[in-house]
Amino acid sequence: MNRRELLEKIKTFPIIAQGLAGDLLAGDFRSLFRGQGIEFDEVRHYERGDEIRSIDWNVSARFGTPYVKQYREEKEISVSLVLDCSASMSCGSGALNRYDQALLSFALLAFSAERAAQSLGAVFFDREIIRVSRPRKGRSHTMALVSAALQADPVARRGEGSAGKDNGSCLGAALAGVNRLLRRRGLVVVISDFLCVNWEQELGALCRKHDVIALRISDPLEEAMPDVGLARFEDPETGAGFYGATGFASFRKAWELWHHERRESWRLICARSGAAHLEISSALDAAPVLSRFFGGRRRA
Repeated sequence: MNRRELLEKIKTFPIIAQGLAGDLLAGDFRSLFRGQGIEFDEVRHYERGDEIRSIDWNVSARFGTPYVKQYREEKEISVSLVLDCSASMSCGSGALNRYDQALLSFALLAFSAERAAQSLGAVFFDREIIRVSRPRKGRSHTMALVSAALQADPVARRGEGSAGKDNGSCLGAALAGVNRLLRRRGLVVVISDFLCVNWEQELGALCRKHDVIALRISDPLEEAMPDVGLARFEDPETGAGFYGATGFASFRKAWELWHHERRESWRLICARSGAAHLEISSALDAAPVLSRFFGGRRRA
């Protein structure tokens, strides 16, 4: 899908996001969007049955009679989107490549956070951190982040770096960075193909302080490799490649098994870390998939 088609699709997202915003605030994440729940509101006279530990001793001493602190539910939190812009995200076998799907998911979640009146931040990365945006509110801020995501397309930036050892994905550094950036508990959505190493420890550390959703972008070729004869396969991160005989059933089975094992490993890491996880194929419409994911938690 070209940039014009992606832009036309994104233009409809503010309307779609109205329904998704309600799902985003539901279910398992509802308590998260209620925030810390300990924001001070006011003091009032002590009444029989109030807990002694709620007494405000300073105010009580000043007025010579006991007062207790009251708190109100804090509803505002931040939503941070961590977007993988590395070379492997540019791969795809259909109308959408992985990054196209990641971009659409990013835009949907961004507009949903805006409709839910939550602060929105973002971290973009490939082999290094490209951009960091602290959580803020407002349509102009949301549009600026969506525009930045469009510009971070690895296909468009392909000529900016050299292939080889300098390419790669610094997912671990991005997770550690957002963990340092956020001072208070928030919701972090990591959008990536997770085709990299050395990020597991950082994910666990992030989950201990924040609610994390790992959103894995996949491609239909991971499920089934068609018979296209002798084909060249190339690693977009390093440029290393090989020829594979896709006509052999043994090759196709080994290909599918390798991807299955990677997927199961990713799920296990997420479960151990405490991150919610969702996989979206580049062949699917992201909006209903995300809506079912969050909406299912509301019904649970």
